[in-house]
Amino acid sequence: MKIVLASQSPRRQALLGQMGLTFTTISPQIDEEAFQAPSPQQLVQTLSREKARWAAARLPQDTVIIAADTVVVRDETVLGKPKDPAGARAMLASLAGRTHQVCTGVTVCRGEKLITQAETTQVTFRPLTDGEIARYVATGEPMDKAGAYGIQGLGGLLVAGIQGDYHNVVGLPVCRLGQILLDFGIDCLALAAD
Repeated sequence: MKIVLASQSPRRQALLGQMGLTFTTISPQIDEEAFQAPSPQQLVQTLSREKARWAAARLPQDTVIIAADTVVVRDETVLGKPKDPAGARAMLASLAGRTHQVCTGVTVCRGEKLITQAETTQVTFRPLTDGEIARYVATGEPMDKAGAYGIQGLGGLLVAGIQGDYHNVVGLPVCRLGQILLDFGIDCLALAAD
């Protein structure tokens, strides 16, 4: 069974590899700015579904396609990727000493069958000084990440705690995805045992 990840994210690729899956990737070409939804959870579900549909239109019907979209949410405001270092500093300052949410929508499809779900994890930052924020931004790590941090990298130094799925914060809710894949006849634990 051919599996395709509709993402070029190295973090998502690494997580799928850790799940024991063999897959290829495709980069969906959708205009994310064109989509709106009443809530962040609905937005990430819509975006992951559109990415999966884009890939499905270009791949054989029997391909299993996995797509995801992740956003960082503070006070119901979606924080995207920072446009520049000043934007990254402002985002991090707004998260410092507070709890925010990371929402990921994940879609799996094969032929006519499509399942979309969302996962939300609560993330609490410790208080940060302006100097700490400036030094973190200077590493360059925040620049390609929603919310301007990567929990799996140096950004982990900013996180006091999480409630929920850690992998969701990295960009792919591994536990939830594993359950969805079972509906497509893919048992990751059985694959790992073989």
